[in-house]
Amino acid sequence: AIGAWETLAMSALGTALAAAAGLALALPASRLHSADAAWSRTPTRWVLNALRSIPELVWAALLLISAGLGPFAGTLALAFHTTGVLGRLFAEAIENAPPGPGEALRVQGVGNVRVFFYATLPQVLPQLMSYTLYRWENNIRAAAVLGVVGAGGLGQLLAFHMGLFQMNKTATILGAMLLMVAVVDASSHGARRLLTR
Repeated sequence: AIGAWETLAMSALGTALAAAAGLALALPASRLHSADAAWSRTPTRWVLNALRSIPELVWAALLLISAGLGPFAGTLALAFHTTGVLGRLFAEAIENAPPGPGEALRVQGVGNVRVFFYATLPQVLPQLMSYTLYRWENNIRAAAVLGVVGAGGLGQLLAFHMGLFQMNKTATILGAMLLMVAVVDASSHGARRLLTR
């Protein structure tokens, strides 16, 4: 039970951190309007590409050296990789938002920050939430795998019992993984359908 909660907490916290960091990086990584020079767009996208090009397992292996064994390293590994993925998806969503409401505010002399919060964000928020929930589904599976390299959760228990050839306990852990992934997938799918209505 503790392993399942650890896996769930790793995936949820890692995804939440990635969503916040991804949104913060998506703004400089996107052209907010047609007249925007967007000087930071290319370097920020390089950063996002670098973050997502390194798989979670590699991030976990690197972070285990500095952060030590346990769920903290796994959470950070998920956060780093997912920041790259969500940052790029968020930037694309922001750039593809219908420009009309933002242009109408700019004509009135409203600044970029307020235009983003009052015109762009309300239009793209359901899409951003949908992307975040989908990545949480993926991170549940990734969190279970990360435990195999010592990053806590069900994966660590799985590696331990498989190493001792305790197949009955291994089967129980695999069953718990399948059940948890199915529950999160179903709830996330339902939430995404509500958001995109």
